[in-house]
Amino acid sequence: MNVANTQIQMRKGLLEFCVLHIISRGEVYTSDLIEELTQAQMIVVEGTLYPLLNRLKSASLVEYRWVESESGPPRKYYSITEEGKAFLATLSNTWDSLVNSTLLITSKN
Repeated sequence: MNVANTQIQMRKGLLEFCVLHIISRGEVYTSDLIEELTQAQMIVVEGTLYPLLNRLKSASLVEYRWVESESGPPRKYYSITEEGKAFLATLSNTWDSLVNSTLLITSKN
């Protein structure tokens, strides 16, 4: 079994949760998402992020608006919807439960 593959799968499983959490703090541009995810060592590339953002939009969890840019093409800024906030709250509860369960198991000798 390859540990790197397992690590990648663990990150992928958390990516949607992390992206929604970042967007929930306020309107965000894709490159800002990539920067924060990279700094947090979630290691994501645009090819991974754009399909995820499209799925979140199709599920009505996020929305976007176009903003004109003085130095290039218009930019797409993402924000969370009310439905997305409720979805994120559920994911947050699930995360808390998983963390507690994992700590309970891994803290035993």
